[in-house]
Amino acid sequence: MKTADKLHRPLRDLRISVTDRCNFRCPYCMPKEVFGRHWHFLPRNELLSFEEITRLARILTGLGMEKIRLTGGEPLLRRDLPRLIEMLAAIEGLGDLTLTTNGALLAETALGLKEAGLQRITVSLDSLDDAIFRVMNDVNYPVSKVLEGIRVAQEVGLEPIKINTVVKRGMNEGSILELAHHFRHTGHTVRFIEYMDVGHTNGWRMEEVVPATEVLALLNAEWPLEPVRPNYPGEVSSRYRYCDGGGEVGIIASVTQPFCRSCTRARLTADGQLYTCLFATRGHDLRALLRSGASDSDIDVYIRALWRRREDRYSELRSAGTATLKKIEMSRVGG
Repeated sequence: MKTADKLHRPLRDLRISVTDRCNFRCPYCMPKEVFGRHWHFLPRNELLSFEEITRLARILTGLGMEKIRLTGGEPLLRRDLPRLIEMLAAIEGLGDLTLTTNGALLAETALGLKEAGLQRITVSLDSLDDAIFRVMNDVNYPVSKVLEGIRVAQEVGLEPIKINTVVKRGMNEGSILELAHHFRHTGHTVRFIEYMDVGHTNGWRMEEVVPATEVLALLNAEWPLEPVRPNYPGEVSSRYRYCDGGGEVGIIASVTQPFCRSCTRARLTADGQLYTCLFATRGHDLRALLRSGASDSDIDVYIRALWRRREDRYSELRSAGTATLKKIEMSRVGG
């Protein structure tokens, strides 16, 4: 039975972070000066097991959850990930099983992911300019290897593929047209995302946000666009179609055009904390419930009560007063 929160938003989507580790150090997510060699990542015994993740996912489908996206950190760093995908794909009532990756390990893992039951992927790619890309991932990783991963993923059938690009002023706004041009007529959809104030370590400033209106005007001047209806209620990306038949592009404007009122997402961290908002300041410990002997019914009742109390709408309330809140880091909650 579906469960709705105080703003009448159902629980439809679950983001599951399977690891807090990443092989990139993107400054807007895991800046190297914070997440350096002395940073303490979660020890293995604190991570949810695949069995625990699957159990929670099965319980959540009973609340109306229809879609799971695996994230991280970088999810492809989690050992034996295809086994988890097989377990999740077998859950009755789950309609969509996807994964977001930086693409660094995609070429060698794509086939195994597909065979395990993964339906499609999203790849984070902030520039096609190799010099800019290496600066943005901050580990000197070449863009060519990510593009190879996208090619292999398409070959094995992990599609349609979405490309997520976080646009940060002074960094990669000059890459917008090149990315759009590269993926036109490929069947892939580039989604340009406003740089967000997730966490408290990325030094976010409003002046570094490139507004969606600016991105859209730039694209429309090069290739005329027309709006497309959402694929489903609560879709965060505003869809546009190239009038010449070149495919689609998306804009995610969570800073300048908040979509809190239609948010249907919950987020589960690798250590079992459930967050009801990307900008939440505290989580709810499901791992403790799992490991204390709670029944499925007990956990169901707990999550239903939690969701019914939900009234999160951080992006609508964003102000100077919210800037100093100690929010959960993107690398833990998975975006």
